[in-house]
Order: sequence, then C-alpha cells, then structure tokens
Amino acid sequence: MMDRRTALGVIAAALMPQRVLAAASEPEMFADALKSGSLPPMADRLPKVPRVMDLVAMGREPGKYGGQLRMLIGSQKDIRYMTINGYSRLVGYDNELKLHADILESYEQEQDRVFTFRLRKGHKWSDGSPLTPEDFRYSLEDVWLNEDLSPVGPPTALVVDEKTPKFEILDPLTIRYSWDAPNPDFLPSLAAAQPLVIAQPSAYLKQFHKKYQTEDKLAELQKKYRAKRWSSLHIKMARAYRPENPDLPTLDPWRNTTEPPAEQFVFERNPYFHRVDPNGTQLPYIDRFILNVSSSAILPAKVGAGDSDLQGTGIDFADYTYLKEAEKRFPVKVQLWKRTIGSRFALLPNMNSADPDWGPLLRDVRVRRALSVAVNRDEINKVVFFGLGHISSDTVLQASPLFRPEYAKAWTQYDPALAADLLAQAGLKEIGDDGIRLLPDGRPAQIVVETAGEGTQETDVLELITDHWQKVGIALFIRTSQRDVFRSRGMAGQIMMSMWSGVDNGIPTADMNPKQFAPMTDDQLQWPVWGAHFLSRGQRGTAPDLPAAQTLLELAVRWRQTTDTEDRARLWASILALYADQVFSIGFVNTTPQPVLRSTYLQNFPKEAFFGFDPTAYFGTLSPDTFWLSDQEA
Repeated sequence: MMDRRTALGVIAAALMPQRVLAAASEPEMFADALKSGSLPPMADRLPKVPRVMDLVAMGREPGKYGGQLRMLIGSQKDIRYMTINGYSRLVGYDNELKLHADILESYEQEQDRVFTFRLRKGHKWSDGSPLTPEDFRYSLEDVWLNEDLSPVGPPTALVVDEKTPKFEILDPLTIRYSWDAPNPDFLPSLAAAQPLVIAQPSAYLKQFHKKYQTEDKLAELQKKYRAKRWSSLHIKMARAYRPENPDLPTLDPWRNTTEPPAEQFVFERNPYFHRVDPNGTQLPYIDRFILNVSSSAILPAKVGAGDSDLQGTGIDFADYTYLKEAEKRFPVKVQLWKRTIGSRFALLPNMNSADPDWGPLLRDVRVRRALSVAVNRDEINKVVFFGLGHISSDTVLQASPLFRPEYAKAWTQYDPALAADLLAQAGLKEIGDDGIRLLPDGRPAQIVVETAGEGTQETDVLELITDHWQKVGIALFIRTSQRDVFRSRGMAGQIMMSMWSGVDNGIPTADMNPKQFAPMTDDQLQWPVWGAHFLSRGQRGTAPDLPAAQTLLELAVRWRQTTDTEDRARLWASILALYADQVFSIGFVNTTPQPVLRSTYLQNFPKEAFFGFDPTAYFGTLSPDTFWLSDQEA
C-alpha cells in the first residue's frame, strides 16, 4: 500500500468540473466595481482550476452571498484571528487532520526530502497581481536568507542538518524544494495555524527591499512609515500573520481594510479567492467581518450583551451560563465544543529557574511528581468544570491515534502521603511551626506561581491547589501580570513556576512534529532557555543538561530524520511516555467544554467540533468561507 506521505497530494475536487459555471452569480458588493470595469468578472478572477469545496461530503449545502459577522477581540494584535480562521494555506488539514492541497493545485513529495509544488494557473493575489514562482523565490532568498531581515537565520522548518533547501523553478507553474535529508516538518508547518511563510507578494514588497529600491526612496518610505531601518520597514509592511497593512496583498478569504491604530477593523471578501462551491460560486459567501476591540476583562460581558455574531476566543466555560441567557434576548446560539489542548490548565515548573534552592528542586523529578500527586484533580473537575472534563496529565487526548491510557494516568492519582514521602526524599524533611516545609537555607518552601490573570477559572484552580499543597507542606503564592510582561518574563527564564494551558495540540498524528514535548522553542515556559538554544541554533540560551530533557530532544530530532510513519509513531510513544513520567508540566483536566457563540442565522456551522489553536486553527479547518447567512434562523 502506498504511504500517503509519499503519494501525490492532489486537490480535493480532482473529479469536480474544472470550469466555473457560467451561471455563477457575483457578490452584490462588487456591483459598482464590475460596472465601472475596475474589477474583472468572476471567471477572470478565479484560477483556471479553482479549488472546489465538496459541501456534500462536509454535510453542508450551497449558500448565498451577503451579510457580515461581528467578532470581539481583546487587543489590536488579535486581528491575527482572521488569518487563523481564514485558513488559506498552501497545503492544509481537513477535519480528519489529513493534508491536502489548497492554494496549491497539487504537490508531490519523495521521501520527505523533495517537494514539488504545482501552482494554479491564473491564481492571483487580492490586488489582482499573479501568484508566481518569483513570490516563492523572493521569500526564501531575499527574506529568509537575508541577514538583515532574518538575523537568526531561516525558520527551523526550512533547515535540515544546518542546510537550507535547494530551490528550483521548473516551469512557470512548478517549483521544487529539496534537501539531502528528510524534512517531515515542512508540509505540517505550511498547514499550521501560524504557518511557515514561503510565498510573499514580491511585486508589492520589493519597493521596501534594499536590493530592489534606491537608498533615497527607501529613506523616504522609512520616514513615511516611521521605521528606523529598511529591514524594520520591510518587516512591518510584510507582516501577514497579523495583517496590519491594508495594502499588503493576501491569499486569504477576507482582507483587512483598516489601518491601525483603530478600535474597529473591517475585513472584506478577497475578490480573487481561489475556492468555489459545487455550483461554481466563488467563496467566501459572507461579505465582511467586523472586528471590534474590547478589553479582555469585559469581552465575555459584551458577547453576552449581543455585540458578537461569532465568538470562540475570549470566552470560557465560566461564561457559559451567562451566554446561554443571551439566547433569550438575542438571535444567537451557544454550543459546547471540546478544547484541543492537553490540559485546560497546567503548571509549568521552570527547569531554568535561577533561584538557588528552587532551581535544583524543580529539576528533581521527585519534587515534580510530589507536586502532581498532591493535587486533588477530582475536586478541580467537579468544582470548576462541573465534572464535565477528564482527569489527565498534560498529554494527548483520547481522540489522538497516539493516545495511551498510561500517559493520561501518570502521576495523576491523589496521594498526599506519597507526595510527602517524595518531598522528604528530595531533601525537604524539615517542617516549620506553620506546617510549611523548610528549604535547605531555612526559608519556608514557598512557590510563586505566575499567571497572566485572564480568567476566573484559573484563579479558582489555583486556590484549590493552594489548599492541596498546604496539606503536604508547600505554600503557593499567586503573582499576576499583564500577558506580554508575563510571557516576556517566562521566555527569559525569570519565573519559578507558571500557569498556562497545556500542550496546544492534544490531537496529533504520528506525522506531526512532537516539538511541544521537547525543549525546542522559547515559548515553552517549563524550559525557555533550553528551547531558545535549539530554536536559535545555539545563538541564545543554553543546551539542556538534564538527562531526561536531553533524551526528549534527541527523540524529537530523530523523528525529523525518519520517513516511516510507523517509526515516527514509535518515537512519539517514547516521547509521550518519558514526558508523562518526568512530569515536565503538571496537567489536571482536559477535553473541557468550550462555549462557541454564533448567530442563529449562520448556516453550515458544525454542531460539534474540536476548538483550539493547533492544529484546528480555531474555526479554520471548518472552512468559514463556506458559512453563510440565511434569512431564516437555523
């Protein structure tokens, strides 16, 4: 049987008609532009072979054009949700987390070393300029390999054995990336919620690049856009994930039309989007998204007050009762989906803590295990989540093909006696008059847990854990800070222990990178300094010196070197078993309910789904371009 990772990746609509039906209607919002001739007709805007969305297979029906959806965001930076939710990718995941061609017409791969991409003839950026191989060459050679624009080098997904890919333009529609060794992370990185960018609108961006622009003109542009260096200017104007530049051409279903700073951002349909429904009607159906900026603290209240038509981010299960009440007052429906993360909340003991006593103690697995078994997870589940979650360590969910019960159960039993014994074995034998254990220097054993303080559930969980740990002689203190400050301190290794969500992707397959379980990125708050070292290829941070962490890193690197799915599954098993046994993050409960609010007029919206950043890209893999607004409530 042919391995799907070595097979031809073709468009999902390979057997669909390749010509757009002449009867396909135009969006009303384009009427004036079509009449004036400033916008060509649909047949000239679409690729010759658009991607046809199989609505029947998706359990959906063809819709109609029109309408807008309001969303609330906690800050201006959250306009990135449109890039995530729009989920237009060179290759992307379907609901079964299988990869398929999306922007690409097709792709081939050979042993995860050679990747040949076929572009769609006639595919255009949102400004009408053609998508060409030059856009790929420019991104690799003039951006990622430019020391001014990429001072730490290209992303890890483009580097194998310290080598970047050989790039070839085979013909006007075909390009190839090749490495000497396997690069299994390449395609999944292109399909990620925050994707690897390998195609940029070169015709637009070259005006901001010193290789293609005069010094005088660059100086003029830097002054206009308030950039000190040409590289800062280019980065600002090219930022696609957080699309703050309304002039930047995009391949997403909706494009930003608002220049920041602003309290409201308007995203309008991309007239050159490459997908159609079975009738040949160009997607998306919905004309525009209105993103209104609100304080994170009052965002749930505003959602419940009827200020949103589609919302999944910024609200939590703690808001469910209030949001359900909104159904009585507004034309909205609240559904409960399941989160994809490995644990709704997780404690992250910092292996890189500089504290002279707690640093070594947290690196002692006996302490981490003790802190884990000292927690009464059943109480947390019942009190905070009404018993609707599943007790588990911070690991993959049952929905993942990699799941094993022993991963979820590892060191999750409630056993205060065992916790006390493990703490004593680790040297915390002395106990003060207040019942708190004493550190080697005589200080009370007090752990400061830092958080971004963004929800009442987090506080509720920490208050319960405070009581649990008190019983085994550990005092817990909570320190909250603004999210950016919190994450900055975390990445700098200045935090003793933090609370965040568990691993992002709780439903991985064997062909997905296990990097979230090894020190490979600097935003992993249990080992940020080690992660920074790997991410920067040794330019920042320090290499892990804890044997278990070293082993996890070695296993994750070996995963990148194999092309066999079964071998990858075995490596995943070793990683998950070791991570769970070593308790590098302390999980509590997963598959907790996530409320999702939608307009009752919104059609093609799933009743049940997984909701999370990675790999489902929030609403992204559900294809919001196929959602549509009816005159009647659903």
